[in-house]
Amino acid sequence: MNDLVHLAIIMDGNGRWAKRQGKERSFGHKEGAKKVREITKYAAKMGIEYLTLYAFSTENWNRPKAEVSVLMKLLSKYLHSEIPTLLENNIRFDVIGDMSKFSPSLQKEITYAKEMTAHCTGLRQILAINYGAHDEILRAINKSLHVNGEITKEILESNLDTAGIPPVDVLIRTGGDCRLSNFLLWQAAYAELFFSKTLWPDFSVGELETIVSEYLQTERRFGGIV
Repeated sequence: MNDLVHLAIIMDGNGRWAKRQGKERSFGHKEGAKKVREITKYAAKMGIEYLTLYAFSTENWNRPKAEVSVLMKLLSKYLHSEIPTLLENNIRFDVIGDMSKFSPSLQKEITYAKEMTAHCTGLRQILAINYGAHDEILRAINKSLHVNGEITKEILESNLDTAGIPPVDVLIRTGGDCRLSNFLLWQAAYAELFFSKTLWPDFSVGELETIVSEYLQTERRFGGIV
């Protein structure tokens, strides 16, 4: 049986969900944040060690300024409101991505949330914010250039945002699209991929259980023969 150590999710469909409700896109993002809490708590109970959530990509800056502003405010609110939940469930908060693009106040809030939960030993919830795999790999290469001689796989991995974190076992994308959208391309090289038509605010614990059950029955060969 496979162990599910690292689960990654592309949380897609918030805007479309809101449109179907006759609401503004911001309403969908707010409902999506509530779903983050539900799925995170359940993943912690399941014994998953790492949960990486694609919250804001490097390409998302190209969205309308009003929507980006809402997303930044929502991230700030999440950082404030979720710390008690994280602590109650022994969940450590972390981020990946280029934090330098955020405002100084938001960077402080991110650092505070990390510090407040640093002692937690259960699930590690990782938000991918201002994250893109191409950007991450390029930054890792530039960090590795000081090495004398050849840059090896191990050296490059040690300079990725996910240094020390195991590869992705299962990657789920909600919302109906079947693409990775520049998310964890290095780390998900041998991940089992699941594409759900469910929009993120409607994604349920039950659907996650079904995916996990299917994964546990999957024969993983990593390019070899079993």
